[in-house]
Amino acid sequence: MRLIVISAVLLLKVTLGKSCASGKYTESGHCCNLCPVGYGLEETCGKENTKCQPCLPGTFSPSEGLDFCLPCSTCPPGVPMLTSCSATQDTQCECDTGFYFVSGLGLCAPCSRCRTGHGVVRECGLLGDTLCQKCGPGTFSEEDVSTKPCQACSQCSDDEVEIQSCMHNFDTLCMDKKLHIGPAGADGTLNIPNGAVMEENEEEDGSPAPGPSKFTPQDEGGSNNILVYVSVLAAVVLGLLVYVAYKCWRSCKQKKALSKARVAELATSPEGEKLQSDSGVFLDSYSLQDNQPSKGTKRDSKLDNRLYVNLPPHKQEEVERLLQEASGRGWRHLGAALGYEPEQLDLFGRGEAPAHTLLSNWAQREGSTLGLLSSALNRIERPDAVTAINSTQQGVSVV
Repeated sequence: MRLIVISAVLLLKVTLGKSCASGKYTESGHCCNLCPVGYGLEETCGKENTKCQPCLPGTFSPSEGLDFCLPCSTCPPGVPMLTSCSATQDTQCECDTGFYFVSGLGLCAPCSRCRTGHGVVRECGLLGDTLCQKCGPGTFSEEDVSTKPCQACSQCSDDEVEIQSCMHNFDTLCMDKKLHIGPAGADGTLNIPNGAVMEENEEEDGSPAPGPSKFTPQDEGGSNNILVYVSVLAAVVLGLLVYVAYKCWRSCKQKKALSKARVAELATSPEGEKLQSDSGVFLDSYSLQDNQPSKGTKRDSKLDNRLYVNLPPHKQEEVERLLQEASGRGWRHLGAALGYEPEQLDLFGRGEAPAHTLLSNWAQREGSTLGLLSSALNRIERPDAVTAINSTQQGVSVV
């Protein structure tokens, strides 16, 4: 008898599966009800049906479901609140342009951008992060990081011929009919559909050999096309060489700055003094004088209670640049040293300037002093950034 009842219940679940919104059933086979908007779960569905209760002040439930009410979010310091939390909606905060408020984490995160072949279907804002969707037939998006919807594909004119159909990640490619080169043949040579070019293996009497006409290097039009392609290729190679040279110059410049900072630190440490006296190594004190901070300045940096927001803007940009361009221990290591969670750092990394986003968000916290920042930079072994901060102290007289 018990087996028959269980079988009947299972059959009822299969029969009513499409009409049961919750997808769960009581022991007697009834569909479990969902808690409405503004209500949270009080008792799980089991022997009896679901029991719900209104969300208490400080909690909310934005949709139907079988979950408990969620705690309301609070806006970060300095971020104005648009609407307060209610039973059906979380707190709404007005983040800066290019950022959106993340409920639960209580911070403003950089807006995402759509990758190539995808367009924006919902802009980043009060409703959340950017919503992207793959471009459908007749539309495309060629941008690597796009903030626009998919664009309509172009149509070739009557004087042009289509050599590449529009795809989701690039537009239609057209070419003037006079310059059009047909698809390659089986032997790798290019076919000319208008027959204006003679074949390479013409017979001695001047009549063309049977078969489709083919593009040959001796053809005047083909030579012009090859020259154009070679010129473009040379320009691309030259641009790459200039870019590589620039990156090498920047890397060497950063290494020299870091070496000077380390030499200055070694010269002021006891180990450095011992090295000079015991091994006979001589450090040019005049050359170190410009790079090393005074002992009083170094001691004051550890006890510096000035807020980071009061640091001159050009010094903030210098520190952010050093952390942004670092190939090793950069802004992500600093964020971990300042107590940020990995998921928060991942959100910062989606923006164009994560180092600026990190330090701007940290500056809103209570106790965001230069002494605390210098301590964190020392822990991740970034003396160059500490030197950039401490250099603001030089030349300031204490009365």
